Amino acid sequence: MNGVYLVIISACVLILAYRFYGAFIAAKVLTLNEFRTVPSIRLNDGHDYVPTNKWVVFGHHFAAIAGAGPLVGPVIAAQFGYLPGTLWILFGSVLAGAVHDMVILLASVRHNGKSIAEIAKDEISKLAGTSALWATLFLLIITEAGMAVVVANSLSNSPWGTFTVGMTIPIAIFIGLYLRYLRPGKIREGTIIGVTLILLAVGFGPWVRDSATLAPFFTFNITQIEIGIAVYGFLASVLPVWLLLAPRDYLSTYMKIGTIAALAIGIIIVAPAIKMPATSQFLWGGGPVIKGSVIPFVFITIACGALSGFHSLIACGTTPKMIMNERQILPIGYGAMLTESFISMMALIAATSLDPADYFAINSTQQAFASLGIQVQDLPMLQDMVGENLMHRPGGAVSLAVGMADVFSQIPYMDQFMGFWYHFCIMFEALFILTLIDAGSRVGRYLLQELLGKVYKPFSDTEWWPGIISCSALISICWGYLVLQGNISEIWPLFGVSNQLLGTTVLAIGTSYIYRTGRGRYAWVTMLPCIFMAFITCYADYLNIFDSYIPAGQWLLVAISAIMFVLIAIVMVEAVRSWVRYSATVKQDYRTREDIEEESKKELEKNGEPMPTE
Repeated sequence: MNGVYLVIISACVLILAYRFYGAFIAAKVLTLNEFRTVPSIRLNDGHDYVPTNKWVVFGHHFAAIAGAGPLVGPVIAAQFGYLPGTLWILFGSVLAGAVHDMVILLASVRHNGKSIAEIAKDEISKLAGTSALWATLFLLIITEAGMAVVVANSLSNSPWGTFTVGMTIPIAIFIGLYLRYLRPGKIREGTIIGVTLILLAVGFGPWVRDSATLAPFFTFNITQIEIGIAVYGFLASVLPVWLLLAPRDYLSTYMKIGTIAALAIGIIIVAPAIKMPATSQFLWGGGPVIKGSVIPFVFITIACGALSGFHSLIACGTTPKMIMNERQILPIGYGAMLTESFISMMALIAATSLDPADYFAINSTQQAFASLGIQVQDLPMLQDMVGENLMHRPGGAVSLAVGMADVFSQIPYMDQFMGFWYHFCIMFEALFILTLIDAGSRVGRYLLQELLGKVYKPFSDTEWWPGIISCSALISICWGYLVLQGNISEIWPLFGVSNQLLGTTVLAIGTSYIYRTGRGRYAWVTMLPCIFMAFITCYADYLNIFDSYIPAGQWLLVAISAIMFVLIAIVMVEAVRSWVRYSATVKQDYRTREDIEEESKKELEKNGEPMPTE
């Protein structure tokens, strides 16, 4: 198999899906209404509810949802061969993941930017809302821990990488100040400056690495990096959204999409052979990277590349408070997920273009690799070109960076820049992860304030500074502690199952929303993927608990897995009850989107209100 074929197939499938299936859901199922006033305008407070340019919102949303999942998940799942991952990434994202994101984003916009728990409470029941709140809080903590472990593994003892990634933070703050005070509204100008500064940070990396003075200052072990990331998460959740989170995510999106576009072009130019077989000898278990079989573990390992419950935290957190028009929900909700799916495919191609022996040498422990009885092929040469030890650095990030750098270095006249490309790709991956961590920490603060607000009302005020600081600190401490207690092989399966359990729940809540709004005849768009994922993920959770955690004595992970399962089960049962209730009591709405928009337009004119703009 040639990588070029996979690039073309992926692009065609995703473009056609957006044009036809996404448009169908927008017009028929959700009836997006461009004349309906959105929360960012109606509740504008200059802090959380802020009307924002649609491209900035797309950049923020995409950067926030596209963490390590679309990069690391497909790389780890490559153990099964390239075919299982390819099928799930493409069909899963089109039929489940993008639908999940768009439906819940609209539901949050229609509920004034409320969280998934509040939506569940309004659409299903109070019990479902409370269970969903705790479930999302658990998932957020697990997700943040999983992302932090990945970036810590890739940046440990790497002064070049640490310097480059660290510099993206002050650059983002500078651009935030630049666009708010120095040159308000000059998005293109700020983008050019920000991207240029980030590229300079990569270019200066070798000088920092070789400097006797600076290299020790930017060299940290895994534990130090994990603590530093937790501190960053705290700061990102406390500072105003325009100062750090929005500009960093916006700039990161240019780097992410630009790099993936460059990788796609590079793959077309180089035409690398896919060296991993379509299905490997580890298809039904026994692999050094993932212990289980392709079913169910390919579904939970790829995670965000096809379906992610974590996306609901962003779609019901920061994004609905920034959208200026409902019509933007199609490109932001459905389109951003398909873009993430394309990134997953490029990551899968880059990883599977490595020799299988080299892939397993990077992604497995020394003991696990030795048990395979195979010898590395090109890895010693790649290590010399990169200038770092690449052996036994599991987690997917390092093998992906090597695969991407190898593709770039095969472009004519680029072979001498292998070290630059490797560290650029590490920076690229870290940007994905840190933009998820900053948005996730902020959403976690919202959730915790919402929860504590039921006990002490001031906490529910998102502008009450004691609540902001204390809740931000508590969230960061919780996921930081979990990071320090585990490693990638323990945390990633826990993240995968929890993430897909929440995704299943969100699809169930979305189904209830569709029924309640009178479009029940279209409820199958969320109901079918919901039922499929419910069976798959519960099976994976069972295997994790009884085949991995209990034999290893990982009782904390057993407890977290069991609690997540119980919480999700409560929401699912309550959701099914609401489906039955709504199907019997709610009258079907047969109006077209055009009819609804015309009614809203007349209502605005009658009240003398301004028409919403893009």
